[in-house]
Amino acid sequence: MHDASEIFLLKDNRAARTAELGDVFSASFTKADIMRRFSAPQIIRRNRMLELGVLADDLTGGMMVASLLEREGVRCPLVTSAEALDNLADDAEAVVIGRKIRLIPAADAAADVQHSARGLLAKDTKRIYYKYCATFDSTDEGNIGPIGEALMETLNTDRVTFCPAFPEYGITIYQGRMFLGKIMLGESGKKFDPVTPMTNSNLVEVLQAQSKAKVGLIPHSQLVAGKDACNAYIDKQVADGSNLFIIDAVDGDDATRIAELTTDWPLTTGADALPMFLARTWLKDKGEVEQRRLLPPSPGYEAVVAGSCAVNTQRQVTHFEKHHPVFRVDLLEATEDSNYIDKIAAWAKENIKDGPICVSTSADVEGVKRAQAKLGRDGAAALADDINGRSAAMLKELGVRKLVSVGGETSGQVFNALGIEQVQVSSFDNLSGGYCHEAGPDPMSLVLKAGGLGNEEFFFTALERMREADAQG
Repeated sequence: MHDASEIFLLKDNRAARTAELGDVFSASFTKADIMRRFSAPQIIRRNRMLELGVLADDLTGGMMVASLLEREGVRCPLVTSAEALDNLADDAEAVVIGRKIRLIPAADAAADVQHSARGLLAKDTKRIYYKYCATFDSTDEGNIGPIGEALMETLNTDRVTFCPAFPEYGITIYQGRMFLGKIMLGESGKKFDPVTPMTNSNLVEVLQAQSKAKVGLIPHSQLVAGKDACNAYIDKQVADGSNLFIIDAVDGDDATRIAELTTDWPLTTGADALPMFLARTWLKDKGEVEQRRLLPPSPGYEAVVAGSCAVNTQRQVTHFEKHHPVFRVDLLEATEDSNYIDKIAAWAKENIKDGPICVSTSADVEGVKRAQAKLGRDGAAALADDINGRSAAMLKELGVRKLVSVGGETSGQVFNALGIEQVQVSSFDNLSGGYCHEAGPDPMSLVLKAGGLGNEEFFFTALERMREADAQG
């Protein structure tokens, strides 16, 4: 395991805000429309409801939630669209819909989650959970508040909690203030985030700035008073006009209390941890859980696509380069060369047969400044995103079937470029929940990694795990 500062303070260089979503589900559709849209035969085929549907605002975070649920003994695939819910296996007890909506315009993000929520309701999902970053990454425009309010409307509820705490990694909330270990959020490295600088530790104020509804606080003293007392407190707050609630959590016991408080609510929100605790409310007699360490094989070449500019990722790329070829993308050169991807492809073709390779758009602070000075912040991020996605597609054409994807925004782009709709997910372990497998006649395995995660050996560890799966057949 890694401490909270290593995992969450070294953040990805996030991609540009974009309004492109694909199809957005119209709020005017009737229930009959929804049932036709989401395949009634599939609903009949499943012999039980889905206990939990998770709407994740990025791929790596969604993968982590799925893997943590797998560790609890919950079969939880990840899909990339509401339409892919039609193909869930009968043994699925939960599902994560991983989207790329953290940084898009708030109205588009709200419409996107409503579309996904309606798909989950059509599959008879008992409870829905909206997952965002553990450091509450957002701005005064959103997207956490607008998404939460849109889901409240869709699910017809008058209350929802917001709890990004992850006590296992030292991320806690007390009196509405977030702490990363002993450091308050607004005093941490998160205040320097180039896209979502988090300068205010008071999450009530952060959420209120981006929300129309009134935001209240469920303090620690109220949480520990017991479920009945807490419900009475919330009822009074709702009657007084509050509908959104930041809720304190300082340890695992508090997370358990929150899960027990909200397990029958149609909607809860938070970061990676709370779904585990929600699962424990319906898994009390599950017994010993067999961990899913290896997934099916994916014979083929191996590669890494690194798009994060986190310091940790830079170290990993440099370490990898001591042993294997790395193509370091020059964004300024790429803007002048319309055939730049062909240059990467020629290099990859020359090297891929000799072992794993890496294509990297990662850059240090000075490199990022140079690119942004010429292309603008959004322009540089969008170009890097495009190159990463096209590189992943090109590598697959060359025969790569074991791929490490580095960075949350990068991983979303990679999934889109490869057309991946559903993956099996391994149990959470030292790969930090990113190991997954796309089944089918041409299978592919991937390990998705957030920028700040892992030691310098991470790429090697991830590739070795996928080789081990090949060896077991």
